[in-house]
Amino acid sequence: MSSFADVIEHAAQNYPKTDQDAYLYGTAGFRMKAEKLNFIAYRVGILASLRSQAKSAVTGVMITASHNPACDNGVKIIEPHGEMLHVDWESFATRMVNCRDEDLGNVIQSIIEETKLDPSITPQVFVGMDTRPSSPDLSKACQAGVSVMNGKVTDYGYVTTPQLHYIVWSHNTKFTHPPTQEGYYLKISTALRQFLDLCKHSNSITQKVTVDGSNGVGAMKVRELQAYLGDMLTVNPVFDGSTGVLNYQCGADYVKSNQTSPVGLDLVPGEKYASFDGDADRIVYYFITQEGKFQLLDGDKIAILIASYLKQLLVDSGLSKEISLGLVQTAYANGASTEYISDKLSVPVSCSKTGVKHLHHCALQYDIGVYFEANGHGTVMFSDKAAMTIDLAAKSADANTAAGTASLKLSALTQLIMQIVGDAISDLVFVEAILTDLKMTLSQWNDQYTDLPNVLCKVSVADRQVIKTTNAERTATSPIGLQAAIDEAVLKVSKGRSFVRPSGTEDVVRVYAEASTLEEVKQLSLGVACLVYDMCGGVGERPV
Repeated sequence: MSSFADVIEHAAQNYPKTDQDAYLYGTAGFRMKAEKLNFIAYRVGILASLRSQAKSAVTGVMITASHNPACDNGVKIIEPHGEMLHVDWESFATRMVNCRDEDLGNVIQSIIEETKLDPSITPQVFVGMDTRPSSPDLSKACQAGVSVMNGKVTDYGYVTTPQLHYIVWSHNTKFTHPPTQEGYYLKISTALRQFLDLCKHSNSITQKVTVDGSNGVGAMKVRELQAYLGDMLTVNPVFDGSTGVLNYQCGADYVKSNQTSPVGLDLVPGEKYASFDGDADRIVYYFITQEGKFQLLDGDKIAILIASYLKQLLVDSGLSKEISLGLVQTAYANGASTEYISDKLSVPVSCSKTGVKHLHHCALQYDIGVYFEANGHGTVMFSDKAAMTIDLAAKSADANTAAGTASLKLSALTQLIMQIVGDAISDLVFVEAILTDLKMTLSQWNDQYTDLPNVLCKVSVADRQVIKTTNAERTATSPIGLQAAIDEAVLKVSKGRSFVRPSGTEDVVRVYAEASTLEEVKQLSLGVACLVYDMCGGVGERPV
């Protein structure tokens, strides 16, 4: 018999399970239409409390659906060191959310017994949210879940997802800067100042960038950061939520998917632009040429700019033989970027399954791991060995020598980037620091290599689970014969590549294709989409 009668009663009265749908905790936590999340947010608050007890540390819960439409929302747990929820606990989350109200106490008891956590420990949970209309009520439900477990809740209100990750991590690690939004701003601005002081020409360059905040929390927070940046960097936030709708015809996902600027933003040649997504963990850059052509600098371009710059600093500092550098991509990375990394930069490149948790894990194999998805979600990770080696070199560095300056720059950059999670704001400042030092324009950056034409589309199917993949999602193993048919289609075009993978959130199959010309890639994309429709139980109209 469960001893959690009060939890059961509170759930039944205030946050009852309203449907019999089955929910699965994934990389994005639980994400769906906001009206279905009330009881889920309550139960996630309970689970975050249990995780806090298991780790004897503060955990976090972020209310957000990232780049999804404003009508959606989501709930996800942050680990004590700022990571996403440990994979072993994802099954606990799924079990807790799918049980009946009357079984909730038994599920809680079973988790306590399986993990051998100490239920006498007072849970501590930090809660944050994005600016969706549904977020305040879901935050309240989550906090109720913590409170019913006799936990201590700290409500941080509106924050970006990376900010809450930082606050949780900073609190548990006793970081130099305080576990607050101010501490986050100080971390970034202090490191940027240290870096720019090492760039002898930085005072003659005024970096300015217009940032599309996707009508979300990112615009609010980058405006707050400006007070700390002073004249080091001028950020002009637009699509700040004062009039528009979250993620509607703006934001990183819109710009990347449509290969165009946000609706209503008139680009000026020579100016720099960047777009965040709704919770500010993705970023893409773009500009318009004098001839009026839109040019996108996505996650692949950002990763290569960072990797090439860090490689040069390692060489200049004399640390390239002591510290390994590698780059991690997904199957969605443009083939031209992978070729440039391997052949031109001679930087090792790995391919990971889609999802930040997979890239993060893969990046751990390098002393410095740069990982970005093409959608602009990514960061740079420095291993303990790399951090210690760089710190030692910086402490004995002579700033009047090239090697000494390079070591000091590396040291500043380890503090500038948000290593624990992809962060649009710190990525923005990191990129601007590099562009300042290199005196590089977006056009020059874009000229590093030329993307192959590519198309990403989706095909509706009755059951996405019929698709099984391997080789970091680049090869389909089911249905039998699908991969052979895709291979045959690829051979018909120049520099062709295509793969299919099931969506993690809806019954669609995503089809990626690239080729040497736009005409060929359209041909390949349509051909593979039709294969998926015919062989995987397509629904609705056949792709045309």
